[in-house]
Amino acid sequence: MKADFLTYQAQTTPHPLAMEVAKAEGSYIYNTEGKKFLDFVAGVSACSLGHQHPRVKTAIINQLDKYAHVMVYGEYAQSPAVQLTKLLAAHLPPSLQSTYLVNSGTEAIDGAIKLARRATGRTEIIAAVDAYHGNSYGALSLMSNEERTAPFKPMIGDVSFIKFNCDRYLERITEHTAGVVLETIQGGAGFIEPTNDFLSKVKQRCKDVGALLILDEIQPGMGRTGKLFGFEHYNVVPDILVTGKGLGGGMPIGAFTASRDTMALLSDNPKLGHITTFGGHPVIAAAALATLQEITETTLIADTLVKEQLIREQLVHPYITEIRGRGLMLAALTPSAAITSEVILACQDAGLILFWLLFEDRAIRITPPLTITTEEIIEGCAILLAALDQALEKHGSLT
Repeated sequence: MKADFLTYQAQTTPHPLAMEVAKAEGSYIYNTEGKKFLDFVAGVSACSLGHQHPRVKTAIINQLDKYAHVMVYGEYAQSPAVQLTKLLAAHLPPSLQSTYLVNSGTEAIDGAIKLARRATGRTEIIAAVDAYHGNSYGALSLMSNEERTAPFKPMIGDVSFIKFNCDRYLERITEHTAGVVLETIQGGAGFIEPTNDFLSKVKQRCKDVGALLILDEIQPGMGRTGKLFGFEHYNVVPDILVTGKGLGGGMPIGAFTASRDTMALLSDNPKLGHITTFGGHPVIAAAALATLQEITETTLIADTLVKEQLIREQLVHPYITEIRGRGLMLAALTPSAAITSEVILACQDAGLILFWLLFEDRAIRITPPLTITTEEIIEGCAILLAALDQALEKHGSLT
């Protein structure tokens, strides 16, 4: 299978990990040789309830017994999508009541950009330096990293950048700005949280000049940070909310949410102002509904903060210089990119799945399923500490 994977399936990097997957269940993935791997990545924050969660699996099977795709988005009333958007509204502020379902987070970002331009009649979009919002042309255009955008230029026009957590850039948000797109917690940049009320200052500036604040909750959302939505930590409500990843419980989904009046602008002048064939797919929506119900009806969100504390208590080591993030969206930084890669690969050999971040090459991604147990956290941290000990023995103290 590995040979065929490398021959016939398009690759995203020159050297993929290429694990041959046989099955996955709970917090573990099993390869074709029967070896099990404790999953501390959760499909890059997507498998919020782990693998093969009974409630999600049952919802998928039950919906498949009724119907799958029947019509393009928005024409027929289909129970899973209706129930999902209604439940989202019940857990959001009154200004965020209308949700457009799409197939991925990057599609939701593109939809949010279109909506901001349509609602304001302006064109300028402002994003943050070292942001990551996806890889469609719209989302990629919000990336400041020249190395990643140069091969695909030209990007969409009238995009500019501000520095995250830097108040002096707020004046760049003007009467020409349609929308400001920010990750609630910067992901690829190194799990950087907003400080000094930065997000609320951005929101006030947007309000003052008539721009819209778009918050990307594709990673921080769905309980991962100890609140259902990350923005609940920071005294701010976006004008447009973007979600994805963990909402699907392992199935492909994205969504953007705004007020009813704002979202209605996409339905006329022109009609079909935004359209998708498979957005709101009934099987996917059923999985997302079950995921959202499980997260909101149990103690998983509160437990996330307890699990964060346990991880922080366990991961004390000379080669861990800092642990960033909140809840189960954590990044452990080592002294160098080389040590980080060495440790991640050693952990995989030892049966623990970890991963990298896009722009902060010293970071070890720790984003396990919300359902991970205390025992599994201790098991995984022990493997990681052993790999760090091996690196320390090999390289010695760097202080």
